Amino acid sequence: EIEYNSSRRRRLKHMEHPSVVDEFISYLSPEMAIPVAAIKAMLSVMQRSTATTMMELQTELREAKAELMTACDANDLLGNKTKIALESGSELFSKYVTRCFLDFQDFDECKQALLQRGHKFVETSLGSRRRIAELAQGFVRDNCVVMTHSYSRVVLEILKVAASSNKNFSVIIPEGRPEGSGYEAAEKLAALGIPVTIILDSAVAFHMENVDLVIVGAEGVVEEGGAVSKIGTYQIALCAAAHQKPFYAAAESYKFARIFPLNQRDFPDHCNSYKEFEPCTKDRTGGTDQRPGGKGEAGGGNGGG
Repeated sequence: EIEYNSSRRRRLKHMEHPSVVDEFISYLSPEMAIPVAAIKAMLSVMQRSTATTMMELQTELREAKAELMTACDANDLLGNKTKIALESGSELFSKYVTRCFLDFQDFDECKQALLQRGHKFVETSLGSRRRIAELAQGFVRDNCVVMTHSYSRVVLEILKVAASSNKNFSVIIPEGRPEGSGYEAAEKLAALGIPVTIILDSAVAFHMENVDLVIVGAEGVVEEGGAVSKIGTYQIALCAAAHQKPFYAAAESYKFARIFPLNQRDFPDHCNSYKEFEPCTKDRTGGTDQRPGGKGEAGGGNGGG
């Protein structure tokens, strides 16, 4: 993916008018958070803009944001991720632009300041993962057992820093179906020399009594403080609470979203739909349960946790 995006960046340099979607895709990589990629794409739009007034520039940025959101709906650019992180990053940048307009009277001076501050913001954002990891080191102690869920770059960085500090600990991680994101995280952890055990998603409660703490990532943090993460996170949190185990969600501040969901179904536009199995029927020949059609996905997509 990194090689693909690098080659795409080279091609973009030869394009006279690359779209904001092309820019966004070119910035995406395993190490680049979705909101930061969105902000970098918006900065590219601003760099190429021929607007002569602040209102024109704001209009172009709003249109670019709408184009990004529409493309994500139509082309599934984010894979199994929600749009919350993309929307929060775009919204944060829009607010930043509006605030900067109030500080300058001259448009050209304002635009240059925006570009400089924007690139500085991106640099700062890229270092936020490391800062979170350093702040979280007090939670990961010697000989503890950590449970996490799905693949999170922030959580991986936390555990990586802990391992580099010669702390002895182990990790338990559910499979993360339907796409099996737990296996990806387990491979990364094993490569760092961290003992890791993959368990069934349905076995979380069974293993929780042996866990010392739970750390998960988040795709977004909503206004009442709830974290939106991989489906299954909510039930892990409930299980941790029942066993009185500490539960932490690690996320960068640019993932804070201006939405106020009241329940799990309150933001359907942001979450991938899931499919349920059809009712099981009894196989009279073998006595086993059969699902009509033989195919289905249980709990696909991402949910709020």
